[in-house]
This record gives sequence, C-alpha cells and structure tokens, in this order.
Amino acid sequence: MKRLSYHQSVAQTVLSQLGGNRFITMTGANQFVAIEAPGLQFDLGKGCGFAKQGICRIQIRLDPSDTYTVLAFAKKRGQLEYAEVSRQSGVYCDMLEDVFTDITGLYTQL
Repeated sequence: MKRLSYHQSVAQTVLSQLGGNRFITMTGANQFVAIEAPGLQFDLGKGCGFAKQGICRIQIRLDPSDTYTVLAFAKKRGQLEYAEVSRQSGVYCDMLEDVFTDITGLYTQL
C-alpha cells in the first residue's frame, strides 16, 4: 500500500470534509491538486459559468491554527492568469460546505 505524503493527506481530508464524491457530482469540480500550503486546489466545472463572479478556481489552505483559508479565483479575460476575488479566513472544517456555497453560489448537496 502506497503511503501518502503529508500534503496529499491534507488534500484528501479537505475533500472528504467538503463531501467527497457528492461534492464532486454537485459542483462539477475537477483538476484536484494537493498544494504546498498545505491544502487543496481545484477547478469548477466547464466554463465556470454557474459560479458567482466567474469564480472557476478554489484553494483551501490549512492554517497553523487548524482552521482553513478559502480563496476563490476568476480567470482574467483573454489571459492565462487568475485574479483573487474572495478570501475567507478562520473557517472550521464543519463550515467548509457553507462557506463554499456563500462564495460561489453553488450548492454541495440537495
């Protein structure tokens, strides 16, 4: 059995706290990456047209205080760069789904 690195383990934990496969199905999230912060980064479904403010990339970073910082990015028109459009710090694990919904306007469950 392959042992996960610390960053991969944190990313998997974040995804499970968001709802795992249910979250992926409801939001169309894809391109999951364990980031060095540590945390999780992913893109939202095709075209990002359903999220508020054109948000199409989310980063969830684990803070030293054992809370999360959730960052939302929109792609700059005609460029390959992303601009930060929202940041919320001090998010506890049981608040992740609600914060995601507040920031993006996308629901994580029925």
